[in-house]
Amino acid sequence: MLVLGIESSCDETGMALYSTSAGGVLLAHALHSQVRMHRAYGGVVPELASRDHIRRLVPLLRQVLVDSGCSLTDIDAVAYTQGPGLAGALLVGAAFAEALATALDRPSVPVHHLEGHLLSPLLSRTPPRFPFVALLVSGGHSQLMRVTGVGAYALMGETLDDAAGEAFDKTAKLLGLGYPGGPALAELAEAGRAERVKLPRPMLTSGDLNFSFSGLKTAVLTKVRELATISEQQRADIARGFQDAIVEVLVSKALRAVAVSGLGQLVVAGGVGANRELRRQLDARAGKAGIAVFYPELEFCTDNGAMIALAGALRLQTGDAAKPAGAFAVRPRWPLDCT
Repeated sequence: MLVLGIESSCDETGMALYSTSAGGVLLAHALHSQVRMHRAYGGVVPELASRDHIRRLVPLLRQVLVDSGCSLTDIDAVAYTQGPGLAGALLVGAAFAEALATALDRPSVPVHHLEGHLLSPLLSRTPPRFPFVALLVSGGHSQLMRVTGVGAYALMGETLDDAAGEAFDKTAKLLGLGYPGGPALAELAEAGRAERVKLPRPMLTSGDLNFSFSGLKTAVLTKVRELATISEQQRADIARGFQDAIVEVLVSKALRAVAVSGLGQLVVAGGVGANRELRRQLDARAGKAGIAVFYPELEFCTDNGAMIALAGALRLQTGDAAKPAGAFAVRPRWPLDCT
């Protein structure tokens, strides 16, 4: 079975072809990022994002067909991101996917964006096996899930306000960094000195598996205001203190979730999952605890079509996801544990 995956939830347009033969193989994938366009505005402009998706979908489809050596008629199903995300951006991808599926007389597969991230480590050379605990840190989402199979997700903990990715972006703005803020802050933090700026570890000892990062952002704002002028080294020290605080909370809560679950595997997925310090500390502490940690390949940490094609293919194999092409709706807000 050959599944086309289409991602258009925010500011990346992704396209991929995934085959279920030979145990599953990603034949081709292509991605266009809108970062350069949105940088001038300091963040994503939804209307511009939607219009750019329209321009990119057909060229990306042609690219993956050429790269894979496949033709349109080889496609057996069309998977696409139904939500969550920007409503206009989702509508562009969904309309394109449903129109293509109708023209080919193939089934369409609406996919949850976060499910794509959660399952993306299965594309790695050393994939995890079900069941496992997943730490999802993608954009406005920070969640811990118990995963027993495709579509079997139980929420263990989530953010009560700002997610880790949001906190990274907002703190980057406070420090005068450009868009996208998260990667810029992480890069700046590498030049920071440990323990020079001490910031709170929100809910570290709360006794549950929930997160809260809005107060950490406020602590950074207070620190910035205390300084009349900020040198480049001070900015780096604040970035280091902020990153260390978030990483400590994420690592501690994730390992606690694994202990509570009784499982021995942890999957980390989403954009923040690419953070080098997070990976370093998780690997070190998990290794001591005998916990295996799995990540997506770096190219699949951010939004991409490959994870949507994979999720669509796995959903098809469960037999409960495909639908006749035609009428559709998008879901800008959509809890993962309600799939």
